[in-house]
Amino acid sequence: MGIVEATLSFVKQQLAGAEAGHDWFHIERVYHNAMHIAGFETCNREVVQLAALLHDIADSKFHGGDETIGPKTARAFLESQNTAEETIDHVVKIIENISFKGGKSERTFSSIELDIVQDADRLDAIGAIGIARTFNYGGFKNRQLYDPAITPNMHMTKDEYKASNAPTINHFYEKLLLLKDRMNTATGKQLAEERHRFMEVFLAQFYAEWEGVK
Repeated sequence: MGIVEATLSFVKQQLAGAEAGHDWFHIERVYHNAMHIAGFETCNREVVQLAALLHDIADSKFHGGDETIGPKTARAFLESQNTAEETIDHVVKIIENISFKGGKSERTFSSIELDIVQDADRLDAIGAIGIARTFNYGGFKNRQLYDPAITPNMHMTKDEYKASNAPTINHFYEKLLLLKDRMNTATGKQLAEERHRFMEVFLAQFYAEWEGVK
């Protein structure tokens, strides 16, 4: 079994029973997005494959906010597969730098492979799937759908963003609607445009129904 196939099997096993917005199907969608974008870039495809598969292997949201557990888990697995240290180091750095984190954290590492996997992950956070994932997570955390009295906080620190329990609709303004302009690759930017427009249409319909207009 090759390293990509072994990683795929490992991730499926590790994420069995995970919250639906961060489960194996999320990984699979990100993987497909990443492979699509990679087809238009000069890159190390194996690094993109492994990083896409392992990017959410232990999301800090589900591990007490510990941002080290994901990179550690990925490293331990890749080492167990006798993966080259150069590849392991690259994949781990991608995992450490991929998250939005309230948009307040500067990346400490750059590569086209990170650009590709980050775009692939962000594409799954917007559009129809992004809307579904957002409300699924909001329900998982028992958050309100919407409260007109609680306005989005566009100036949160990283820690405030992680600790926020604001209504789910606020997350569109605090993250999702910002992602279109933060895509890295030309392909990612192109794909984000339609998904962004879909969210705008959804929000217009949501508010109209909330007010009883439609």
